[in-house]
Amino acid sequence: MVEITTLWLPILLSAVFVFILSSVIHMMTPWHKGDYKRLENEDGVMDALRPLGIKPGDYVVPCPTSMDAMKSPEFKEKMAKGPVMRMTVFPQDQQSMGKQLVLWFLYSIVIGIFAAYVATRALPAGAHYLQVFRFTGITAFLCYSVANWQQSIWYGRSWVTTLKVTIDGLIYGLVMAGTFGWLWPK
Repeated sequence: MVEITTLWLPILLSAVFVFILSSVIHMMTPWHKGDYKRLENEDGVMDALRPLGIKPGDYVVPCPTSMDAMKSPEFKEKMAKGPVMRMTVFPQDQQSMGKQLVLWFLYSIVIGIFAAYVATRALPAGAHYLQVFRFTGITAFLCYSVANWQQSIWYGRSWVTTLKVTIDGLIYGLVMAGTFGWLWPK
């Protein structure tokens, strides 16, 4: 059995590789360009919402107060009149992506730790590259991708966007698997 502490290099290096690759995918290719649509009357919507002083957070509109309230004629009328939406309001001063980039890198390290843990429970030192690749790759893929499916199931996110994120996760999982296979202890 391999100790997880001996895998600090593939954990960190795979996080670096995924960070760089995800930056290329999101900034240098049109792959995710159409994930979010622009409102036709964006300025009007922003002008209408601004005076309301909506605090940062996640919202659903209309929002029932209970399961029974969802059955009420008033709630059903609100749903029929629309708009019906789920939205996230960000802080107004959130112009820099620094915090999100740091969190993304830390997230990739955590996924590397999970992949390392699964592989160390299943494989000895000197395991064949493809065995390491298989265990770490499926673990990383599941971590990066499958949880995103809930966004389409429960929150109405476009299945096309979810498919793109799943493909991204497959690529990240392959990169992580390759790094672990390359640096697995002999």
